[in-house]
Amino acid sequence: MKIICIGRNFLDHAKEMNAEQPSEPVFFIKPETAFTSQTELKIPEFTNNLNYELELVFRISKTASNVLESDALAYFDAWTLGIDFTARDIQEELKAKRLPWEKAKAFDCSAFCAAFVNLSNQKLPENRFNLHLNKQLVQSGCISEMIFSPMQLLAYVSRFITLHKDDLLYTGTPAGVGPLKSGDILSGTYDFTQIFEIQMK
Repeated sequence: MKIICIGRNFLDHAKEMNAEQPSEPVFFIKPETAFTSQTELKIPEFTNNLNYELELVFRISKTASNVLESDALAYFDAWTLGIDFTARDIQEELKAKRLPWEKAKAFDCSAFCAAFVNLSNQKLPENRFNLHLNKQLVQSGCISEMIFSPMQLLAYVSRFITLHKDDLLYTGTPAGVGPLKSGDILSGTYDFTQIFEIQMK
């Protein structure tokens, strides 16, 4: 299983990170060891600034290579909400040195994923998805606010990397990312339905 993550796919998030709006999708990969569905997660000892990034996640249903955007929806079979956990302090150090981000993004349990919901009649989840930190709303987004749609993302990524069944596509985070501490509770909702709750240790 590969985890493809998209960066800067919400304009407000790009602005809060002092980054330009991309002219084409920006992506990076997390390994299978980054995946977790655990609802109790320990903050890694190597970071002093672990950040949450809520994302809409799609599961790939079959081998995808050089897929046309018009055909891309047929390559998704389920969706859910996930968290791209980021060691922000390490990421900033790596950025300053113009080095790759793997230490900050690809560590164990850095890609939380809730239970999947099957796509019915190939209909995308177009309502708002939200993240609450200790019951306070911190992030909210929807597909219509994305710079690149999920179909555009799959078509673009599959030009460079062949995707296989059960690979995951994280489609980018809206504005509002922030730090976590032990004892925090993250709650993800979609259209007023709770999808997950995570206790940070």
